[in-house]
Order: sequence, then C-alpha cells, then structure tokens
Amino acid sequence: MADDLPELVTGVSRKLNVLIALSLRQLLGDKNFSAKRGKQGVGDLVRYLADMGLDPKDIAEIVGSPLTSVRTLLTPMRRK
Repeated sequence: MADDLPELVTGVSRKLNVLIALSLRQLLGDKNFSAKRGKQGVGDLVRYLADMGLDPKDIAEIVGSPLTSVRTLLTPMRRK
C-alpha cells in the first residue's frame, strides 16, 4: 500500500489540475473548443486536455471514452 501512495497522489493531482483548468476555462470564457453536444464534441475536449499536458489514459477516464479512441484522436493525421 505504501508503495502505491506516490502513484495515487500523482493520479489525484492530475485530475484536480484538470478540474481547475476546466473551471478556469469556463470562468475566462475560453473558446479553445466548441460546445458541441454529446460524444460528438469529445475530440475538441481531448485535444484541449492533451494540450494541457495530460496523458491519454487520464483523458480517456475524464471524457469516458476508450483509450484507443483517445489515442486515435490525438494522432497527427486526425488533427485538423
């Protein structure tokens, strides 16, 4: 259990950073990604979170998409 503590703290810290970033985005009116409805707008959110420095695994957990889908969205050919 003690060996897992640093990894657990790092994971929680990443997720808190995302929540803070999304809250700041909303407060500042940042328009880096559109407000599409449902899963259709997840690509913009995935790219936004990746630009914030999050790992694809964490992004997948946050947006509720499979890791392979997140990685596909982040490949250079998929970016427009």
